Amino acid sequence: MPTNRKIKLQGFNNLTKSLSFCIYDVCYAKTAEQKAEYIEYIDEQYNADRLTEILTEACEIIGANVLNVARQDYEPQGASVTILVAEEPVKDSDNVDTTEKPGPLPDSVVAHLDKSHICVHTYPEAHPDHGICTFRADIEVSTCGIISPLKALNYLIHKLESDIVTMDYRVRGFTRDVHGVKHYIDHDINSIQNFISQDIRDQYQMVDVNVYQENIFHTKMLLNDFNLDTYLFGTTTADLTGREVTEITDRLYKEMNEIFYGRNMPDMSTK
Repeated sequence: MPTNRKIKLQGFNNLTKSLSFCIYDVCYAKTAEQKAEYIEYIDEQYNADRLTEILTEACEIIGANVLNVARQDYEPQGASVTILVAEEPVKDSDNVDTTEKPGPLPDSVVAHLDKSHICVHTYPEAHPDHGICTFRADIEVSTCGIISPLKALNYLIHKLESDIVTMDYRVRGFTRDVHGVKHYIDHDINSIQNFISQDIRDQYQMVDVNVYQENIFHTKMLLNDFNLDTYLFGTTTADLTGREVTEITDRLYKEMNEIFYGRNMPDMSTK
């Protein structure tokens, strides 16, 4: 049963808490050359070395020791990084912040974290005909113990600016208190949105799909503001005709809504 009171445990807390989310960046590249340049740009911005830096900084923010780093760049594009981490020594557990609340933003405070892993995989791709390019980063933060990986959520969303975010959080297993009672979750939660900072919530529309009895929580985010120039790679609206602006806007809206709602939609482009 969720509770804000500190649970007196028999042994250690062995609840497994996993946060996984997909981050999508969408753009329009008109020519084959521009598409190739976009993929090259994304591969450079989010290569294995850069992703390692981002995840290592996330480890520092949550107060984790890096045990091992495995990273790989792929051909023709994409990268993967996995980091195994362990908690820092805790001399006085009463002073450890175990509250569930929105996690730190970049350059913010740290917290202790039990042994866990953080991994990321990237998937750049381009539509062969319609000029749409989509970059996806899959990130997973998994912990065992009293600290939730939700602490890293705000930092990673800020670090990997995106148009669409889909997130899953699940608490698995159980831990026993000193009376032998099983606890399947050790904190109150009714939505991942509880742990997202206000500035992020103001930027996105959000939808929840939760299975409370199974401690499974899902949130989808779609960016509110749409400025076409920010989605054009290698060109600007000044270089386009009014009809092209309308057609490209329709294609981008279609791509983003299909990702957000998880289903294919009718063609909305102007004929």
